[in-house]
Amino acid sequence: MQLWMDCVERSGPEAMAVDEWLLETVEMPVLRVYRWLGDWGSVGYFGSLGTAMVAFPGVRWVRRWTGGGTVDHRADWTYTVVAPTGESLVELRGAESYREVHAALARALVAEGVDARLSTGGESTGEVLCFENPVSHDLIDSGGRKLAGAGQRRTHRGLLHQGSVAMRGDGALFQRRAEVLAASLAEAWDVREYAPPPEGIARKIDERYGRPSWTERR
Repeated sequence: MQLWMDCVERSGPEAMAVDEWLLETVEMPVLRVYRWLGDWGSVGYFGSLGTAMVAFPGVRWVRRWTGGGTVDHRADWTYTVVAPTGESLVELRGAESYREVHAALARALVAEGVDARLSTGGESTGEVLCFENPVSHDLIDSGGRKLAGAGQRRTHRGLLHQGSVAMRGDGALFQRRAEVLAASLAEAWDVREYAPPPEGIARKIDERYGRPSWTERR
């Protein structure tokens, strides 16, 4: 696995475009950890933008290509796992790949002293706000409070898993959490920097993530 500590703070549309570019191009699993430029929230592919705007006024919004609920990214730790076709993670069924990534994330959080465990789904509330609705294989604490959730998309190229942890990892913790997660996900990993092509990223923003018709589609 390659760990990309993406040091460039990006807008919502750019962040989503970079993830899609990774899915289209990488030849081995990648864990990308990144920060947002400004106050952003994201809604899942099937999510309601109107509901999100009421819940978090004053936030700029982007629609993800993956599923899942509404996420406020102003105080979270955001990561992406991309696995190309042929990797063992991609061979798993959807729920199992979701569980596999979150089990690794739980180990990383426990290493920080956080009480994190996989949800059985019994804590589900039906809320559209991601961190108000723990579903099966999300991460929760001993009191049932949701700590981490994610959404996935599969294509012929592989698996895109976009996740959020409701605990900001500042300073050294930002990188340490990423390193422990990479070690939990893969037998071997190293750090690599990626350089997304500006023209290709701009095209994805223009064609999808930056278009009002995409963001406001539901």
